[in-house]
Amino acid sequence: MANELNDEVIVVGAGVAGLTTAVVLAESGRRVRVWARETGGRTTSAVAGALWWPYRIEPEALVGEWALVSLVVYEELAARPAETGVRLVDGVHGGLRLDGLGRWAARVPGLTGTDEGVAARLPLIDMPVHLAWLRQRLERAGGTVEEREVRALDEVAARVVVNCTGLGARSLVPDPAVRPVRGQLVVVENPGITTWYTSVDEVEGGASAYFFPQPGGLLLGGTAEEDGWSLEPDPAVAAGIVARCAAVRPEIAGARVLAHRVGLRPYRSAVRLARELRPDGSVLVHNYGHGGAGITVAWGCAREAAGLVDAGPTA
Repeated sequence: MANELNDEVIVVGAGVAGLTTAVVLAESGRRVRVWARETGGRTTSAVAGALWWPYRIEPEALVGEWALVSLVVYEELAARPAETGVRLVDGVHGGLRLDGLGRWAARVPGLTGTDEGVAARLPLIDMPVHLAWLRQRLERAGGTVEEREVRALDEVAARVVVNCTGLGARSLVPDPAVRPVRGQLVVVENPGITTWYTSVDEVEGGASAYFFPQPGGLLLGGTAEEDGWSLEPDPAVAAGIVARCAAVRPEIAGARVLAHRVGLRPYRSAVRLARELRPDGSVLVHNYGHGGAGITVAWGCAREAAGLVDAGPTA
């Protein structure tokens, strides 16, 4: 690390975790810079289906609270969907039961059990719009975003560094406990579907059926391939996704394909939200390992991370 440290907070990573954490810190009066190799549409967050719901993330006891904090924020942001990218949309989690959910579920407004599963009106987020809005909000608060590759956290010269690198933490920390869970999506021309749907039934390789109506098309999924690193869409997997979704809504079968997307969810056996004092007296706060629910817990984790930044030297 360089000998001289500046007084800024440097957040490494510009996905939803990094930008949201940077916003919280900047709006609390901190001088914040975000460093990231990839920003905007090139981040993993940009290709997410982005329905608010705890999915493939641990530990459940903490996740529920983080998710509920975020839910309140998204419900407020949904009043300005064109600006924030957040809408409240009705849908069903097929095959789920209320009594099979954690304690957090009792605090989700309107969550009800049905013959089909669990129905709710939940935030559904257009991620390219939302990421752009987060960046603009950060910049209004005096923060900046720089496209800059970080090869080691020790090279970041700042009094406080916040590590929001997702899967990148595997090599940067290094933390081999962070593993990719590959997700593939197909975007089709929406044949008139206005509600979202997910199924808890997974087949071999974590494949399942879900669809989310977004402004740019209907997002079809999906897969959850553990330790899958390929970012190339697999045509056979895409065909399976369409078939599974069409089994639920037949009109999807004839929908024109607009795009294929692949993202690597940064899964860890438990989210790492922790504070370290480094030998030179600087502080390193970790906020990564959010699996398939980075958007769902973004604001809750960001506020906790900001609290760790401001904690005393023995925290």
